[in-house]
Amino acid sequence: MSRKKVIELSAAWFQRLNNPSEILREKMTLFWANHFVCENKNILYVQSYHNMLRKNALGNFRDFTKIVSKEPAMLAYLNNKQNKKKSPNENFARELMELFTLGQDQYTEHDIKESARSFTGYNHTYKGEFIFKEKQHDHNEKTFFGKSGNFNGDDIIDIILQKEQCARFISEKIYTYFVNENINKKHIDEMVAVFYKDYNIEKLMRFVLLSKWFYEDENIGTKIKSPIEFLVGINTVVPYKIEKTRQIILVQRLLGQILMNPPNVVGWKTGRNWIDSNTIVTRLRLPSVLLNNAEIAYSEIGDEETMITDFDKRKLRKNAFVKVSTDWNSFEENYKKNSNKELVHQIITSKINTGTKEMLERNQQLSKHDFVVQLMSLPEYQLC
Repeated sequence: MSRKKVIELSAAWFQRLNNPSEILREKMTLFWANHFVCENKNILYVQSYHNMLRKNALGNFRDFTKIVSKEPAMLAYLNNKQNKKKSPNENFARELMELFTLGQDQYTEHDIKESARSFTGYNHTYKGEFIFKEKQHDHNEKTFFGKSGNFNGDDIIDIILQKEQCARFISEKIYTYFVNENINKKHIDEMVAVFYKDYNIEKLMRFVLLSKWFYEDENIGTKIKSPIEFLVGINTVVPYKIEKTRQIILVQRLLGQILMNPPNVVGWKTGRNWIDSNTIVTRLRLPSVLLNNAEIAYSEIGDEETMITDFDKRKLRKNAFVKVSTDWNSFEENYKKNSNKELVHQIITSKINTGTKEMLERNQQLSKHDFVVQLMSLPEYQLC
C-alpha cells in the first residue's frame, strides 16, 4: 500500500511540474532532489521529505542541510539512526561531506569518524518526528577540521559551511545544472562571492539568472535536457496529461528518470549520460506518442514491471498506446500569430544544422500541429 502511495505521489509531482504555481521553486526542488538524494518506501516519510525540499528550495542552505539531516527518510536512508555512541555508523557523515557540501578529497578519514560521533543519538519517532537520544550520543570531545569541542550534528554542519569550498561546490553544481556543463571559473568565482556571505539560495539564483553571461550564446542550447525537463518542455508547448499513473511512470522509466526513484545515493548522472541508443530513439518518437496517439515500444524489465498488468507479459517487447488528453486549443491560442517558420526559433533554442533547415523549409506547408510535433522530434530539441 505504501509503495503504491509513493508511486501516486511521484505521479502527482510530475503533474505539478507540468502545471507549476512557482516555476523556479519547482525547478529547484527537482535540483535538490538530485543533490540531497534520498529514497524511502514509507509514504509519510517520503511526503515529509518531498515537502521539505520544496519549502527550502530557495531558502538558507545552512538551515536546509540541518533539516535534511533530521528528516526520517534521510535518517533511514544513510543509516544515521543506527549511529550510536558504542557503534558509530559513518555512512551519513561521509556523504554529508562528499555529496552534500564539500565534494571528494576535501576531508580525511579522521574527519568522517569525528563527524559520525557528533551525529550519534539522531533518531525519529514512528510518526517521523525527529528525536535526540541523549544516552546514545557521544558527549566526549571531538576534533573536526582543527576545531575541538563537544559537537553535535548542527555544529558539524556549521563548521563545514565555514569552508569556502562548500559555497564553491554548490555553486559548481548549480552552474552545471542551469548554465553550462563546462565550468567557467570566473563565473563560479562570482557565484561563490555571493553565496558564501550567507548561503542564501534565492540570492544566488537571482544573481545567476540576472547575469549577462547566463544569456550568452555559449550558454544557450548546450545542455541535454533531463527526461523530466524534456517531458515538461513538450507540455509547455502543447499541454497534455497522461491519464494513467502507471503510464506516467512507464514513460519516465523509458527515458531513464523516475521521480522519487533515484538510481543510487549519487543520484542521476546528467549531461550526455541521459542519452543512449535506446533513450534517443524514445525521445525522438515521444512527441508523436504523446500528441498524435502513436504507439510506444517498451521492455518489461525494471521495478515497474508489476505495474503494467494490462499487457500480455509473455513477451519481453511490448507495444502500447499511452492514454493522453491533449489541449491543442491552448497551443493554437498561444501561437495563433506565429507562422511555421517563426515556430522554429520559438521551439528550438540550439543551432540547427543545414540538413535539418532544408528539411524544415520543405515542410512549411504542414499543418501547424504536425509541424510542431516534427520540431519537438528533432535532435536539436533535446538541447536547452
